[in-house]
Order: sequence, then C-alpha cells, then structure tokens
Amino acid sequence: MKNIYKISGLLLLLIVVIISCTKDDLAFKDYLKNGEVIYPGKVANVTTKPGNLRTALWWNPSPDPSVSRYVIYWNNNLDSMEVSATSHNTSDIIKVIIPNLKEYTYSFTIYSYDAKGNRSVPIAANNVRVFGPLYQSGLLNRPYNATNPYVVNGNGSVQLNFAQPDTINVNTIIRYTNNSGATVDKTLLPTEANITLTDYKAGTDILYKSSYIPGQGSLDVFTVTDFSTFPKIFTYVLCDRSLFSEVRLPNDVNTYESGTSISKLWDGSVGPQGYPNIFHSDGSGGMPHVLTFDLGKVYSNLARIEETGRDCCNNPDQFEVWGIADLTNAATTLRANNSGWASESIAKGWTLLKDVVRSDDGKNAITVDLDNQGKPIRYIRIRIKHVTTGDGNYSNISELRFWNKQ
Repeated sequence: MKNIYKISGLLLLLIVVIISCTKDDLAFKDYLKNGEVIYPGKVANVTTKPGNLRTALWWNPSPDPSVSRYVIYWNNNLDSMEVSATSHNTSDIIKVIIPNLKEYTYSFTIYSYDAKGNRSVPIAANNVRVFGPLYQSGLLNRPYNATNPYVVNGNGSVQLNFAQPDTINVNTIIRYTNNSGATVDKTLLPTEANITLTDYKAGTDILYKSSYIPGQGSLDVFTVTDFSTFPKIFTYVLCDRSLFSEVRLPNDVNTYESGTSISKLWDGSVGPQGYPNIFHSDGSGGMPHVLTFDLGKVYSNLARIEETGRDCCNNPDQFEVWGIADLTNAATTLRANNSGWASESIAKGWTLLKDVVRSDDGKNAITVDLDNQGKPIRYIRIRIKHVTTGDGNYSNISELRFWNKQ
C-alpha cells in the first residue's frame, strides 16, 4: 500500500512540472512575439582627440559582418552623425571628426547598426573637452630667460635666450627686422633654449608669439592672439673717431712734444705702439694729471672704453674716466692732483664713468664697461693717477676707443 501512495505522489508531481513548463514556455513566446532581439557587435577602444570647436572620435570597428553603419549621439541625443562601416577588421581605425561644436565638455554615445536597424549596446565617450576662443585667450607667450635674455656676440649676431616652455608648446615665432630693413620670421622649437639672429638690425624691436596644442594628438594648433615684445637689444656701436678732437681746459697736462699729442689716441693704430706714435705727457704736471678731448657729438649711452698702453713703459694702471655733455661752466680750477678735484668736477656737472685699475703691465688693450646709467656724454676727461713704473710725472697711452650702447 505504501508503494501505491509513493507512485501516486510522483505522478502528481510530474503532472505539476509539465503544466508549469508549458506555462513558462508560453510566457517566453509572449516576449519574442515580435522576433528575437539582435544586438550587432559594438565598437572597441574609443579614443578622443581635442580640437578647435571640434573633436575627433577614433575606434576599432566591430568584427560583426552584419554591421553596416555607426551612429554617434550627443547633446542628449539631439545631435547625431552617421558613419558607414567600411571595415570589419579590428586592427583598422575608424576616424570621425565632429565639427561645429561649442567650447564645452561633451558626452558621446556610439551605436553599431545592421541593415535591419538593430543596434548594439551603447559605447560611451565621456568628458570630451572641446576647446575654443576661451582657451586661446588664456594662453601666454613662452617666457624669455629673465636672468640672461640675450647675448650680443662678437660677430654682431644676437642670441635670444628663452625659459623652459610648457609641455604643450609647439613653437614660438620670432619676428625681427634684418639689416636690409626686411621683416623676418624664424621658428624656435620647444626643444631649443635659444635662437641666434645673424642679421639683426640694431635698435629695432624683436617680437615673439607662441603656439600650443591642448593635448597630445590635437587636431588644431592654438596661437597666442598677440605678439609680445622681447627686451630691448642693446648693441655696442663703435664711436666715430674721425669726429674726435683735442680740448684743453685749465690745468690739463701738456704733451711731451707736438708729435705725441692727444690726437695720437685716435689715429687708428692697433696694439701697443712705440715712441713717438703715442700720447706722451710732459714732466711738469705731476701725478695725478688729466687730459680732455671731444667725442664730436653727444652719445646717449656711452657704455664702453678700450685703452691700449705703450709698448714699454709708463702705462696707466690706475685712471679715471669722466664725462659731460656740455662744457659750459664745466672747467675746473683745481689741479688734478688736488684732493678736492673730484668733488669740484662733480659740482661742475662731470660724471665719473669709471675708476679703472689694471693689474698687468698696462700694454695690451683692456676693455671696460662704463657706469654711465644713460647720461648723455660728449666730452671726456682721463685722469691718470698711477703708472706701472711708479713714475710721478710721465704717462703714455697708445690708443683709446669708445662704444655707445644702443
């Protein structure tokens, strides 16, 4: 009897399961009454490229051969772009540029579609920044080297020095005027710290403007709106010695003879000279003594002197360089060896341009920058305080040259 009950129970359970399965199968068919849901293959490895009011989306195509097109949606699906599926090779790259965007951060969604209109699961590209005028307005030109902005080379060329640029710098355009008066543009790369202008026209402005990309692979280059002006380049221009002339003020030193006059200082000789092709003082002035001459015109920024001694002896190793623009009421009454001479000179309007001390034998040319500070200078006084031999009367100089900084 017990076995009969067991068999009856199993039969009842089997009937319930069969009825249940039949009911579920009918329910599933209700879901598929419009056909099976098909999802075409999705794209892979989406990357974005920034641009100027545009962007680019790159991806590897789906290997699904049924995919016939891709559609990109943005702006809450209000805007879209369709792209044909020209390849199903996953090693290929599909590149799409989306133009006419605003300077904004976008989210894009990419769907794959087959010919029947079935679409894939969505692939999103979020936080895609589009750049434009606002970004450009915040760009600054590459800074120059504030400690040492330029070097004027001996051959007349000018080296411009720049600081390390931002990593997104593309280049900097250097605009200048050459010796022929023409405008020239040169390019400084971000890997370069300096650039040399071999034909720069002294005294003219140098402008520069930098360009940048907002990120690697950028579609567009952004350039700073305005040029910046490079610090003024000062070059040393040799004063025209054909304009020089002798001047004699009260208590100036005399020359040894007419053939050793002050004008020997600008006769064009090169290197230490021998007697009589030198300036040679007489022996009556004592030490210190002073000589005066005219540069021939006013220089706005007299900046450098070169002094060359005699080939043997009595070369100045301690001397002062004084300057003034106008000799009106500039004559001093004290002798140069008077302790009050310097104070009187300053009171008369003279400027001490340099107190030069040489530690050698005084023969070879020595070049010294003057402490002029931009004062106009036309007349020069050389106050010789000591010579290499220790002589208390005589001094010798072969040549003097001056440069104006402009």
